[in-house]
Amino acid sequence: MQYITLLDEKKQNGSLRTLRNIDAVRRERENAGAPFINLSSNDYLSYGDDAALRQEFWAAQDVASLRMGACSSRLLTGTCDQQEAFEHELAAAYGAEAALVFGSGYHANQGILPAVCTPRTLVLADKLVHASLIDGIRMSDAKCIRFRHNDYAQLEMLVQRHAAEYENIIVATESIFSMDGDTCDLPRLVALKKDWPTVQLYVDEAHAVGVRGARGLGCCEEQHCVAEIDFLVGTLGKAWASLGAYIICTSALREYLINTVRPFIFTTALPPVNIAWSRFVLARFATADAATRRQHLAELAGMMHAFADSLGQSVRSTSQIVPIITGENERTLNIAAHLQREGFYVMAIRPPTVPAGSARLRISLTAGTARSEVQALIALLGRLLHEN
Repeated sequence: MQYITLLDEKKQNGSLRTLRNIDAVRRERENAGAPFINLSSNDYLSYGDDAALRQEFWAAQDVASLRMGACSSRLLTGTCDQQEAFEHELAAAYGAEAALVFGSGYHANQGILPAVCTPRTLVLADKLVHASLIDGIRMSDAKCIRFRHNDYAQLEMLVQRHAAEYENIIVATESIFSMDGDTCDLPRLVALKKDWPTVQLYVDEAHAVGVRGARGLGCCEEQHCVAEIDFLVGTLGKAWASLGAYIICTSALREYLINTVRPFIFTTALPPVNIAWSRFVLARFATADAATRRQHLAELAGMMHAFADSLGQSVRSTSQIVPIITGENERTLNIAAHLQREGFYVMAIRPPTVPAGSARLRISLTAGTARSEVQALIALLGRLLHEN
């Protein structure tokens, strides 16, 4: 069978992926008295691992009335008080007209673009946008051109060349890129939009919400341009330590999306218990504790940035996601395995997730990581890179 042949090819070229139970790995190391430092999680504020925070959440809930599942889509019987309250709180936090919650970031990105694009739409997408955005673009009726990563001169040239051919142009980007850890230039994109009235901005803040901005609302808040973003998408499964995603938008767009986004219409709503937790986390984002966690995370990231710079890395992170480019699959897998044996759970990222020849160690820092642990990681990684 063809899939057996394809599996064999993946095994031979070092690109086969397997599932690994992270709880089992943690238990095995802890039972042996060995350290376990998770540097592959997107739990950026370490809320997911905070037992005291979970206890605080449960103590504030009416547990008997908090349902574990919605058991229906939002348009049938899946919309509840928790969801409506959360969407109102999200919109108020961003100073926007409306918000709409989705089952996942993948659902949001896969569904929104097909709903809003027509054959008279041009999507200009950064070369490194997430697979969910790529799939959404492919499922839409829009023409798409991918511009070189963060190459705004090329983007502006493309807008100028094609503006007269299309009714609208949607520029799609991430605020913090998931594999390179660098950021987009939001003020420049906003300036481009102001110069060209048919341009709209679609910004995926998956890796920025919770981490950036005075209240943890992302790069759009940090750079004071929330009101200029037409499609502001955030994910609840990373720094929120929850489940789902949302879009910040106008009331008219929200109503339109409810009626047209297939992953919204045809899927079961999020469990009310998860929505309650997301509401709890949203309130915490603006607290002094969250600000302290963000500051600590930024300091850890600075240490890793300096180390990456000392290696002469071609990819320059500006966030808590720090890639160390190692090149070939086998080399990357060997170094990752050695790090894991030493207690640093770092994963190897290989093509097709990243371009061929740019396999890497993706170090995903969290606020629960100690400064001394990052120092130990840097020392070990420096030695391994020299030896391999």
